[in-house]
Amino acid sequence: MSRSLTSRRIALTVPAVLGAFALTVLPAAATSTPAQIATSKANGVAYLKSLQAADGSYAGSGLSNEWAFTAFAATGTAAVDVTPGGDTTKNARTVYRNLLATPGWPSATPVVTDYERGALNANAAGIDPARVSASRNLIADVYGYWQTAEGGYFGPSANYNGTVFAALALGGARTQAGARRIPQALVDQVVTRIRANQHNDGGWNYSKAEGNPTQLATASDIDMTGASMAALCVSGVPNTDADIVRAKTFLKGKLVNNSGAFNAMFGVNTDSNGWAVSGLNACGVNPQTGDFLTPLGRTPVDFLIAQQFNPGGGFKYLPGDTSPSAYASIDGLRAVAGGGFTFTPPVPATTGAPQWVATSTFSPGTATRLSLSVDDGTGALKVCSVTFTPTATTTTLGDVLTAATTAATPSGCVTGVTPSTGSGAITAIDGKANSGTSTWKVAVDGSASATATRDRVINVGDTIALRWGS
Repeated sequence: MSRSLTSRRIALTVPAVLGAFALTVLPAAATSTPAQIATSKANGVAYLKSLQAADGSYAGSGLSNEWAFTAFAATGTAAVDVTPGGDTTKNARTVYRNLLATPGWPSATPVVTDYERGALNANAAGIDPARVSASRNLIADVYGYWQTAEGGYFGPSANYNGTVFAALALGGARTQAGARRIPQALVDQVVTRIRANQHNDGGWNYSKAEGNPTQLATASDIDMTGASMAALCVSGVPNTDADIVRAKTFLKGKLVNNSGAFNAMFGVNTDSNGWAVSGLNACGVNPQTGDFLTPLGRTPVDFLIAQQFNPGGGFKYLPGDTSPSAYASIDGLRAVAGGGFTFTPPVPATTGAPQWVATSTFSPGTATRLSLSVDDGTGALKVCSVTFTPTATTTTLGDVLTAATTAATPSGCVTGVTPSTGSGAITAIDGKANSGTSTWKVAVDGSASATATRDRVINVGDTIALRWGS
């Protein structure tokens, strides 16, 4: 697919989808029926299964087909059930998990979107992204790209899509119990940045616009508008919010009357339409009714289904293409199936296969990372990834904070802890001491806050949130 959109998608590391708005029961006004959607899903799944390599893989070096896991999940297909020639030892989930756990993955010079992509797809495949292996914690990997000088951004702020997909990954890849891992203070700062990058026309683009009137006045992009909408909604912003309404208005203005397609920056194409529909799906907005039903009775879902070869199941990238594109097929199928940028993994059909796989304990002597945030109540939130080598199958909060003073990325997350030894309550962090009813508290993986003590047990993959307050 040698087109301008492809080169930009490589720069964006081809994002994924979030949300779970299933298009199963549609109003009479919708033009693609549930039966047509079901056929599209069945044929699309068959095509994506044909993309699996003989070794069971979907992902490899560089840009690959791993986004298929989000499309599979949206259709109700468990990754562990996808096998080459029925060889269950090479099922797609196991092969992908092994790849993510490889020390050299993703490359010698990774960027934040590599880890965000991994987290979204691992989640959809039924791999706990924080517990891929004893050494791989994708949530901690993302935390390591927090921009201390520009709180709320992940990765260089000029590359705005890194922050959008951080929101999608951190908000969408929830715990196995369905809890949001990250604290509200972190969510709020990321949401603030996403709002600040919304262009005057109501949409977004892949580069930073915040604080730049010229950039804010430029035309927005269908793709990143869908992703940014999803990022806001997965962060808890309701679809009645003014910024979501502005985004919907922008998308409505790009509808092509006779096809239902969105006229994207790179022209009408399946990938851009897939992202836009996935953004609507993630926000619980039906893309087949109301604002997204054209005067001629066409919808974005109609357009996507029209791009699908049947019975082959693959999707064209451009309407005039004569063969399917893997990327277009993934983006198109995920959107038609009602998916956002990740999805709760389906229950497998394979006998004995669990819905989730995860490492349950630290491996003594094996270096690992944990996600840590420190909120001292002033708004100066600190976020970091802490590297340490456990000596047992569990560790303690005190040991994690001690490691954070010398081995945190970005540095400066923790500069000092009182007391520095023992097992009692923590009375000060970074010079901020307990005062009256305002004390240091800790939450783990979105749990209720409790008094922070040095002997608090911390397990592999835990996301730790420290907060000073009442």
